[in-house]
Amino acid sequence: MVAAVQVVFTAVAALIMDRAGRKLLLILSGVCMVVSTAVFGVYFRIVIPAPGNSSLDGIAPPSPSIPPTENDLAWLALASMGLFIAGFALGWGPTPWLVMSEIFPARVRGFASGACVLVNWTSAFLITKEFHHLMDLMTSAGTFWLFSGFCVLNVFFTIFLVPETKGKSLEQIEAHFRGTS
Repeated sequence: MVAAVQVVFTAVAALIMDRAGRKLLLILSGVCMVVSTAVFGVYFRIVIPAPGNSSLDGIAPPSPSIPPTENDLAWLALASMGLFIAGFALGWGPTPWLVMSEIFPARVRGFASGACVLVNWTSAFLITKEFHHLMDLMTSAGTFWLFSGFCVLNVFFTIFLVPETKGKSLEQIEAHFRGTS
């Protein structure tokens, strides 16, 4: 199911990228990722009880309102994961690779692209490696809210710093960065 969602939304991105624009897809993708990771954090906050520091924990009578269980809210976790995968595949999965090939001047494109790939995969490695440590340190909810915060920064970065390259030649894009456009 996960792979099917990713393939479908990557295909959609490929089909509409030239008409919708790279910047719009990146913003839409980022917003989807903000919402999905925030909702995933809410899911974990609801289903995983917060540890108490009271010596009376376990002694007090149970609350009259029974909190929802993981099974009651499994749909929420699945929906937020699906939204994240769809959003990522729509913009932040494929689009940066295209924009990267457009914004670097030809004389440094190979080196700069290699540096971007190195940073991307190093970051992916570190996030994968440290994910469980973050969960222990910040709780599951806190970890996903941290990710949501970084996705918010991602949206602002796109709005203010990423140029729209739709319909522009490589020369026009290079002129934009030189400040002569």
